[in-house]
Amino acid sequence: MRLRSGHARGPSVRGIRLHPAQVVVFAFAGATLGGTALLMLPIAMQGPGGAPFLVALFTATSAVCVTGHIVVDTATFWTPFGQVVILFLIQIGGFGIMTFASVIGLAVLRRMSLRSKITAASEAHSVGLQDVSGLVIGVVRISLIVEAVVAVILTLQFMIGYGESFGRALWLGIFHAVSSFNNAGFSLFSDNLVGFETDPFICLPIAAAVIIGGLGFPVILQLWKHLRVHRNWTMNTRIVVSGTIALLVSGSVYITAIEWNNPATLGPLEWPAKILAGFFTSVQTRTAGFNSIDIGAMDPASWLGMDALMFIGGGPAGTAGGIKITTFAVLFFILLTEIRGDRAVNVFGKRLSRSVHREAITLVLLAVGVVVVATSVLMLITDIGMDRVLFEVVSAFSTVGLSTGITAGLPPAGQIVLILLMFIGRLGPITFASAIALRERRTTYEFPQERPIIG
Repeated sequence: MRLRSGHARGPSVRGIRLHPAQVVVFAFAGATLGGTALLMLPIAMQGPGGAPFLVALFTATSAVCVTGHIVVDTATFWTPFGQVVILFLIQIGGFGIMTFASVIGLAVLRRMSLRSKITAASEAHSVGLQDVSGLVIGVVRISLIVEAVVAVILTLQFMIGYGESFGRALWLGIFHAVSSFNNAGFSLFSDNLVGFETDPFICLPIAAAVIIGGLGFPVILQLWKHLRVHRNWTMNTRIVVSGTIALLVSGSVYITAIEWNNPATLGPLEWPAKILAGFFTSVQTRTAGFNSIDIGAMDPASWLGMDALMFIGGGPAGTAGGIKITTFAVLFFILLTEIRGDRAVNVFGKRLSRSVHREAITLVLLAVGVVVVATSVLMLITDIGMDRVLFEVVSAFSTVGLSTGITAGLPPAGQIVLILLMFIGRLGPITFASAIALRERRTTYEFPQERPIIG
């Protein structure tokens, strides 16, 4: 059963029927405003009074959109209550608001309404309703299992390796496990994870959670069922897995090579620690945002390469941002097909539909447009160089959260630009892709063909 415009109707607002993608947008906006209100409470901030509106809005947006950009120090500015709010926003943002609502509905009513299935399918980029309930349950089950395993490993290391009390170690373990699996990048340490740059028992579990979360829930669920039976993998799974490996390896080599002798980053480290830090940094460009080295001290050439990695992002229908590996792969195979002179675009023994070509091109052009406009605006209202501004813009749009250190110093207008970028980055590609996939316009006529000169 495919969702079409005549059947994919969401709830109504004052008699206006909303498209499911619009319902998702309003849900994320509502969660962001609710989180903002909670973070403005005096109990959420250290010291007297409450957090300023813009600080609370920026933090809530960053948490719900699982980005990790911050304008205040999470460890010292927010109270334990505020940190719990941030953690909750990260978790529901990672699940997806409509997925989270569906979980509540299943827990209370033991079933999902058709309306809930439609909106959950839209958020998960599904074109059918056959097993939406199973998908939702699978998302929650996998998330909690991965987060629990990582939390246990981190808790033990914080206790044994750093002498933290059980309560403190448990809280640190849970917070960083949830933040890493949901690709958020929030940390309870003022220097993020710089203090653990040489500790594989902290860096590797977090990196593993980031990689798994960045695959996307459809891929995770299929690997869970058919890890060793490759012939059962869909084209989507094959592209995401192979693309993830290729980008992780190439990114690790690129960053490590450039920063190898940089005295402000990898230079002072022994070679095993350099490899660990280079790999960890490459992993974070997949839309997480933790950092174990000073991003602001990196070579501009590293920033440029990281811009490309962040823009591509991770797997679709998950917590990752960017244009997604599948979109990049489609464009790559289209390019390869044109160079070879083939008639059809074939990927892993399957032919790509021409509608997929249009969707990929549309999404990339929209993303490039958003990044160019935002970069131009920030350059007009600040005197910061383009390399740092572009890095910040791509990081926000791709919901990564890595920063060269300029975010907190931006003027209010600049921070609002980043808020919009995080929101568009988390929901814009989803909304546009869902709208294209779920709405088909049939025409009874075609115009005469003609082609312009290309190149």
